[in-house]
Amino acid sequence: MPGPSPGGSPEREVGTGGRQRGHGRGRRVRFRLPPTAIALPSVREEEQVFYRRLEALAAPGPGGFGPLFVADGWSDLTEDRLLRKRVVRDGQEGLRPRPGQEVSVKVLGALEDGGLVERDPRLTFVPGYGDVVQALELGVPTMQPGEVAFFLAAFPYGYGRPGREPDVPPEAPLLFEVTLLEVRESLDPQPLPPAARLRLGAQRRERGNFHFARGDFSAALRSYRLALRALDGPAAAPPGPQEEEELREQRVKCFNNCAAAEMKLQRVEEALAACEAALSISPDNGRALLRRGQLLAQQGRDAEAALVLRRALELDPASEVVHAELSRLVKRRSAPAPAAPQEPPRGPMPPPSSGDPAPPTAEGAA
Repeated sequence: MPGPSPGGSPEREVGTGGRQRGHGRGRRVRFRLPPTAIALPSVREEEQVFYRRLEALAAPGPGGFGPLFVADGWSDLTEDRLLRKRVVRDGQEGLRPRPGQEVSVKVLGALEDGGLVERDPRLTFVPGYGDVVQALELGVPTMQPGEVAFFLAAFPYGYGRPGREPDVPPEAPLLFEVTLLEVRESLDPQPLPPAARLRLGAQRRERGNFHFARGDFSAALRSYRLALRALDGPAAAPPGPQEEEELREQRVKCFNNCAAAEMKLQRVEEALAACEAALSISPDNGRALLRRGQLLAQQGRDAEAALVLRRALELDPASEVVHAELSRLVKRRSAPAPAAPQEPPRGPMPPPSSGDPAPPTAEGAA
């Protein structure tokens, strides 16, 4: 990890992506609003239907998705015309998802060359929570239960300028086929078993890391707070010793990531509170100690900062980042105080010395 950039990087965890589910041949999905059931085909049949529909749109082909951004038969969901919708099959007459409601959708997503990069038979999220790409955040609330629609998304509404390693190239437009399976109320967190809380918390934290890497620190902070809400939510059963330890570690990571996002947003007090929350769970967490020391130094509380950074150094004597922070802090504290103002001399003023020290810089400024 590159070091000591202000705010640092959020903590990451490999392997928290969604799992592929079974083919689901013959399954039926029931809607609560309104009570209706639809049959789901197998995965192979779904993909064959998807590619036939894709070919009917004359994509993939020369120009890729480019001609579709100006084609008839699409409705624009944004003023920039970079997110478009085309209804494939009408849904049932009923209310569209409202803010705060939870939705479940079936998603297939393809690149311009036809490569399938999204396949989720049942993706559940709350629009507005930042758990999914903007194409789904903005598109699904326009649907009705049972509706099937295409969403054509330029890269700002997909995976952004960097893309998503290893399957989505930089600045790649995407075409999603979405089926709205279910809409339900989600006013209060539902009791979940510990494994589900851990899975949901990791999913939201990784979504926050996605936003953080793209410089959207407000969205990252929202996702980290939602991850904490999932981890701290009501439990359907008490966790075992290993699950309790995993919940504790996940909370510490989320608080550390909140601190990193707050530092990027230049909110020192909020970042300091997040560090202290992490340390209340894990008093010897090196990342939280380092950030707390940086923030205290930024506030001019040098004595407190030195104590915190020395403790971080005891835990990790080889840390170059902590050594550098302590060295800067010591130099700043040992700098001579500015001389008291004196009466100007009556003779000619001597030129300034080239050895005058430069003014100290703030520590940990974002």
